[in-house]
Amino acid sequence: MPRQVDHDLRRHQIAEAVWRLAGRGGLEQVTLRLVAAEAGVSARLLQYYFGTRDQLLLGALEILNNEAEQQAKERMATLGESPGMRAIVRGVLHEMLPLDEERRNRHIVYAAYFIRFLTEPALTSVARNAPHALANLVADLIAEGQRLGQVRNDADPSDEAMFLLAGTEGLQTRMLLEQLSADRAVALIDRQLDRIFISDPRAEADPSR
Repeated sequence: MPRQVDHDLRRHQIAEAVWRLAGRGGLEQVTLRLVAAEAGVSARLLQYYFGTRDQLLLGALEILNNEAEQQAKERMATLGESPGMRAIVRGVLHEMLPLDEERRNRHIVYAAYFIRFLTEPALTSVARNAPHALANLVADLIAEGQRLGQVRNDADPSDEAMFLLAGTEGLQTRMLLEQLSADRAVALIDRQLDRIFISDPRAEADPSR
């Protein structure tokens, strides 16, 4: 067990070096030599833990995604024992916004990966799977809300999920460019959720409510 813990800590240390370099200058800065220097390890040790540069990039991305998922679960736990579907979907969308330094740094790293997602086959296949998983999650949450009477009957869960995710990604970009404040981005998401979710299930039968 101690050896496994040391192994995981060292991999995380190296992954953090990748994130720092990517955040400062894009993936062009992420070479085996520069990562080794940034992490304070030898190039041989770096290759032992990750292998080739492509394997390093994918490994660092996987660690970043796992860390983001854990942090998201911790934030979602603060919603209480029985949050409504609206609160859960809202929480998922908030994870896509740079609402604090940790999330901002993470999304800058994702942005650095984006061009490589489009041009490098080793990364493209990984990138293609992530949006589908997230869209399916949000669609399932909306469908469950519909089953519980928390979502309008005429809403299409798949279409609404795709629209919410695409819109939130656009807000994310504007926030990273400091063209949009966090409060405004959150308000825009809430407006879209208000369009889909029903605060009072009886309101669907009586639009004036």
